[in-house]
Amino acid sequence: MTDTPDDVVPPTPATPRRRGPGPVLIGALAFLVVVSAGLAVVATRYRDAQNQLPRLTGIPTSISTSLADLMALSPVPGALAPDFTLVDQTGRPLTLSSLRGRVVVMEFMDTHCTDICPIVSQEFVDAYHDLGARASRVAFVAVNVNQYHAHVADVAAFSRDHQLDTIASWHFVTGAIGALRRVWNDYGISVIPRGPRVDVVHSSEVFFIDPSGHERYLANPVVDHTKAGTAFLPYAQILSWGRGIALTASALAR
Repeated sequence: MTDTPDDVVPPTPATPRRRGPGPVLIGALAFLVVVSAGLAVVATRYRDAQNQLPRLTGIPTSISTSLADLMALSPVPGALAPDFTLVDQTGRPLTLSSLRGRVVVMEFMDTHCTDICPIVSQEFVDAYHDLGARASRVAFVAVNVNQYHAHVADVAAFSRDHQLDTIASWHFVTGAIGALRRVWNDYGISVIPRGPRVDVVHSSEVFFIDPSGHERYLANPVVDHTKAGTAFLPYAQILSWGRGIALTASALAR
């Protein structure tokens, strides 16, 4: 993945003028350009100052304001995260409450997604490595949103294809459609199935749950698209997201 895909078309350069104006007119134009540029800078600074959002209270001090803005990171009231019993990619039953004592970073993923889910997967893998010694205190969980591909083999294949199974504490859970729908509803996740061969349209939030099982932070992953519709995100932003996830989890693991 590169910062700029090959099919992103660069801006077309302006067509050069064939004849230039006289020297007096050149000087006048240069003066106007300088004045206009100065006014533009002042206007931009004023606009940015007017539009700049204040830093939300409760954001971990280890996370810069720019990184928090990139992640759209926000504190949540701290309610107990709804429990569930589903089956992970190894075929073993998993309850959310069984992860008490560890920070849980949880996302909702489509087992056949070709859009944002693979990008979030890479961010999770990067976050796991960024955690270093604290990785054992953090669990990464994804809940399946694809009702057409809800078997253990489906979540196992996605985990393998995107190296998520390299995370020691990784759990991609699935189950009966009724059980999955209850989890989606409990967490306010919108799921719109469009068929077995098409990506599921769904909410994509990252939940940060503290070791006592309470929701503490919410982040909103983003993705860009090429002109051909292929999802991508500049690699620097993927790395920043991974670092931000690790920092947020670390703040809760203390």
